[in-house]
Amino acid sequence: MTIAVTGASGQLGRLVIENLKADAGVGDIIALARTPSKIADLGVTARAFDYDVADQLASALEGVQTLLLISASEIGRRVPQHVAVIEAAKAASVEHIVYTSLLKADTSTIALAPEHVATEEALMASGVAHTVLRNGWYTENYTIGLGAAFEHKTLIGAAADGKISSATREDYALAAAKVLRDPALQGTTHELAGDSSYTLADLAAAASAHTGDTIRYVNLPVPDLAVAYTQAGMPEDFAMFLAATDVEVSKGALFDDSGILGKIIGRPTTPLDVAVAHALS
Repeated sequence: MTIAVTGASGQLGRLVIENLKADAGVGDIIALARTPSKIADLGVTARAFDYDVADQLASALEGVQTLLLISASEIGRRVPQHVAVIEAAKAASVEHIVYTSLLKADTSTIALAPEHVATEEALMASGVAHTVLRNGWYTENYTIGLGAAFEHKTLIGAAADGKISSATREDYALAAAKVLRDPALQGTTHELAGDSSYTLADLAAAASAHTGDTIRYVNLPVPDLAVAYTQAGMPEDFAMFLAATDVEVSKGALFDDSGILGKIIGRPTTPLDVAVAHALS
């Protein structure tokens, strides 16, 4: 089997490829990225693959049987980029596409959801066999900010008591690798999230326990949170997006208790305290 992974220079793509490489029977692996030189260290075949260069895509997918389409990073441009990849995959006779979507995309109130739903619809319309991995949030989306929280002894957000069922990139990458190589897991939609859930106050408590300092969680109004993010150097539009997303989190947008991710990877998902310890080490 020949498996190709888009976005191979990104953190998730790299982890998926490393997991595939660990399986000696997986067959050929092709890493796809805008700049192949950036993924030469992966030790697999690397091909140029730019979502915005439609003429390049089909030839880059030549000989590929199964494709992991990792969702593009440019919010607002994802649908045409994803559609271009799907059309190229069909032209190249790719047999199966696995796509990384958003947790409960079809009912989610998070602003990212419509682009994922449109991509899922494009996959259905293409006639190409496909599997959808509806990934929840990465735990790293939150632990990346713990350095600042430790410095100021305060973690800020607007998620109130909303429960977050996140998992680490490694958890999601392992699931993707297993789905790519196991036909029994293909042809369906998987809602993927962490085995346990936490609030941002729980995250602050976990960070406090690890550091020995008291880090408190402060829930802010969306405008104030967006200003704080902007003052920290975040682009204004993205700061407002993150702050508004927190409000949806407070309503349960990132909560899931299905346990499907843990079942696919064959072990419990990474606990919050382990992720926190790793982030602060």
